[in-house]
Formats: sequence, C-alpha cells, structure tokens
Amino acid sequence: MTTWPVHTVDNPLKIAVLISGGGTTLRNLLERIREDQLPLEVVLVISSSSKAKGMAYAEEADIPCEIITVAQHPDKADFSQAIFQACREKDVELVVMGGFLKQVAVPEDFVNRVVNIHPSLIPAFCGAGFYGIRVHTAVIEHGAKVSGCTVHFVDDHYDHGPIIAQSVVDVLPSDQPTDLAARVFDAECHVYPATLAAIAEGRVTVTGRQVTVKPTS
Repeated sequence: MTTWPVHTVDNPLKIAVLISGGGTTLRNLLERIREDQLPLEVVLVISSSSKAKGMAYAEEADIPCEIITVAQHPDKADFSQAIFQACREKDVELVVMGGFLKQVAVPEDFVNRVVNIHPSLIPAFCGAGFYGIRVHTAVIEHGAKVSGCTVHFVDDHYDHGPIIAQSVVDVLPSDQPTDLAARVFDAECHVYPATLAAIAEGRVTVTGRQVTVKPTS
C-alpha cells in the first residue's frame, strides 16, 4: 500500500514537472497553484528538448530547469537515471509528466511517485504511438461517443499504471480532432491539479492497481 503524508500550503508537496514541448500543462499547474492555493511547489522542470518553449514558464517563475535529452543519454536506463537523480537532488516527492513524450524506467524509490495525464479514457486509445492529436483523430474515426482524460501513475509501460482519476468529455457529431482536443484539454486543466492536490493532501491510497481518492472533508 502506498500513502502520502499530509501537506499544506505552508509545507507543500515538492514536485518536478517533465516537459517536451509547449509546456501548457506546466503553465496551467503554475496558475492553479497560485490562484487556488494548492499545497504544491514546483521545484524543478526537466525538458527532454533544448527547443521546448515551455521552459519559458519555468524561467518566468524562477524555477530551476534542466535539459536532459535522449541524444545525451541514448540508453533508456541512463536517460532515466539522469532524470531521477536530478529529482533526488532537489528532494522531489512527486514527478509530474506534462506532455513528456519520452518513456522512462521508473526506479524503485519512485514507484507510485510518477504521474501522467493521457488525453483519452484509458485503456482506450492509449499505448505506444497514441499521443497528441493522434489520439483525438483515432477517437473520432472509431466513432466513440465519449472521450476524456486519465490521470494515472506511471510504470514501465506506456499508459499502463494504476488509474487515479478520469474526466469524461462528449464527442460531438461535428467534432474535428482539434475541437475534441480543445475540450479534452479544458478537462485536463481541472482534473490534473485537483488530483495532484488530493495526493498532496494525503487523500490518495494505492493498493495494487486500485487507487482510492477520499473526498475533501
């Protein structure tokens, strides 16, 4: 069983955010932390690309940012070690993937301490090759009536770890992939910060693949 101690605004959960591109998830988290007074603190941003525009949000917020690329570390174990060692050095308690497009090997000390959000209702439309607009295109082509997003713990397989929370979005007859993507991202902007806050507040328990999230008191 995995549980977390209770954190408060005065003693926030220290998180690292992993990005690969525009950093919209990072931007949303920083806004929600500031506006909603969530018990979270972004102490590190790691980018898998030296060209990721999202690093600008880290710079604006005066958050340390490291670039760790596959080109520097072509071996997945070495790549993963570099990422998690950087997190250890900043005393990171939870690693948050925000549009991070590289697979990592999760070390023992970070099991159930890495989370991701995927833009579909796992186990549908997920796995290797399902990311970004590809997901929404596949949902529409398949004729699905609902889609959404899934917050889950990360293990050593794509989109496979225990599910923490899901948010459902209707697929409309007139939807183009970009329309559905925008509506799903709006759902992500609510469910991801709320889920991270639940972890920080000690309301999340993991037993095997079963995750329990207690409501706020």
